[in-house]
Amino acid sequence: MIFANLDKLPPDPILGVTAAFRADPSRDKIDLGVGVYRDEDGNTPVPAGVREAERTMLADQRTKTYIGPHGNLEFNERIVELALGPVASEVRERTATIQTVGGCGALRSGAELIHASSPGAVVHVSDPTWANHEPLLGTSGLSLARYPYYDPATRGVAFERMLDHFGRLPSGSVVLLHACCHNPTGADMDASQWRAVADVFDARGLVPFVDLAYQGFGDDLETDVVGLRLLATRVPQLLLAMSCSKNFGLYRERTGALAIVAQDANAAAAIATHEARTARRMYSMPPDHGAAIVARLLGNARLRADWESEVRAMVRRMKWLRALLADRLSARRPEVDFSWVTRHRGMFSLVGLERESIVALRSEHHVYVPPDGRINIAGISDGNVDRVADAIVAVLD
Repeated sequence: MIFANLDKLPPDPILGVTAAFRADPSRDKIDLGVGVYRDEDGNTPVPAGVREAERTMLADQRTKTYIGPHGNLEFNERIVELALGPVASEVRERTATIQTVGGCGALRSGAELIHASSPGAVVHVSDPTWANHEPLLGTSGLSLARYPYYDPATRGVAFERMLDHFGRLPSGSVVLLHACCHNPTGADMDASQWRAVADVFDARGLVPFVDLAYQGFGDDLETDVVGLRLLATRVPQLLLAMSCSKNFGLYRERTGALAIVAQDANAAAAIATHEARTARRMYSMPPDHGAAIVARLLGNARLRADWESEVRAMVRRMKWLRALLADRLSARRPEVDFSWVTRHRGMFSLVGLERESIVALRSEHHVYVPPDGRINIAGISDGNVDRVADAIVAVLD
């Protein structure tokens, strides 16, 4: 019996919250754990521009044959241009890009390539970081370490401690950076801080591995990648994992890409062969549906403009929800500073609650958040914000 020695595993810390939420019979239950955008009706919409691109793509499609391990080449080019902007043309000859199975696939593919090239490499991840970062990277065989990132006292980036830590890392160290909308804290670096980080990476010979899962969800499509583009112009090597789940609404299509900027064109050509072999050994060929949609949308000026308008509307809504929640919390506890809620960017923030308080949120108030206290701002609405504020205030120390 080859599986007889397998014990039942505990639920995933985030997916387990979703399962518990679904099992709760309460009509007043609120899910602030699931990591998807939701509109005012609680739905996770597909942007109209994406739907139109899909419709025309399907009308023109004549085959479902394989597209090769590198995936949809037009998608690869356009998604890198979206992320890097004018920098893309500067580094094109030394960039190797492969379509992946979502942003998770990009992270894992990057880890596999690092391990194949430098099996002794250490990847440094932020403290805290997204719950799936360490499993995705660590199970490739790479060693992991943490660097200071979040300061619970200020609810912001522990910037000086982080920069000092980077300044003591050995050359060749790989550092995983969130490009924007830090998950789970919501605390992002500003442009001047990104410049200081680029200076240290350049001086120390560090290799950035940038996770870009939320382009356009923080401030806008350009502001959210200021740090990424700066690094791409300053360092000789960079890995970039991209996801189309949130900003394109293509969650279940698992659409992503891994771009590696190498030291020169010859190195990029060699990396491309290893990208293809890694994909071939893991899943052979990527799915084309989501990538073909994104390629068509980004290549059509009207559809792209419509999509960009919808992304801006989602950002406006999330910022409005942050202001609404901060207002409701402050009204209940005026002596407590809740301004951090509006300073944060993207869908997530840490509420800063102890484990017992998080359990009480669920058991007493039917408000569901992961064990680390991350809340999804997009799960709040005008209809439930008062109940959310009441619940948080009730369990505050």
